[in-house]
Amino acid sequence: MFTGLVETTARVASLVRRGPMGVLALRELAIPASELKLGASISVSGVCLTVTRLLEGGFDADVSSETLSVTTLGELSAGSRVNVERSLALGDRLGGHLVLGHVDGVGSVSALDRVGDAWRLVIDAPRELARFFAPKGSVTVDGISLTVNRVDGSRFELMIVPHTLAVTTLGAVAVGARVNLEVDVLARYVARQLDAMAAGLVSGSSETDASLLRALKEAGYTT
Repeated sequence: MFTGLVETTARVASLVRRGPMGVLALRELAIPASELKLGASISVSGVCLTVTRLLEGGFDADVSSETLSVTTLGELSAGSRVNVERSLALGDRLGGHLVLGHVDGVGSVSALDRVGDAWRLVIDAPRELARFFAPKGSVTVDGISLTVNRVDGSRFELMIVPHTLAVTTLGAVAVGARVNLEVDVLARYVARQLDAMAAGLVSGSSETDASLLRALKEAGYTT
């Protein structure tokens, strides 16, 4: 479990394919090796990986064939930079939102415009994820917890503040870039509840169900 508050970035030293699997080597990591453990879960640009080798200034992680095919990790090359966040410890403050590190799809940056000191970022998401986005809701982009400003179908808009630009890989993002997306886990359960209610699988009273459906749709969630 993560929060989407990126701790640091790291440089990809190599991504070595071993059959269907891969070994990702990250270096220039500003987290001391003493603060990591073998077998620990760590978010790399939004993907939950397991530390398999520790070095001062970096670590290695195995990447499954599924992860390589459904996320942007398979597109990494030496010199690429990635966002890194250690898993949430019990009792830590939750500054972003609950992030699982399970990528739901890959989106593409369709617009990037400067607005004062910030940047307006527009992302085209896979169509099947459109129902999970709502204005003022949360989304994870390359492991970064962000707030959705506007939604137009499967396209959504974000405002990126200077701090986020400075400490994450978004500071170097360009139109056409592909990014890992994870929808808000709460939105996922809301959508499941809507599906179940629409199918008549769960119900209170019909009046209560209709009222709840209206409220959820007004908030931006769709069936």
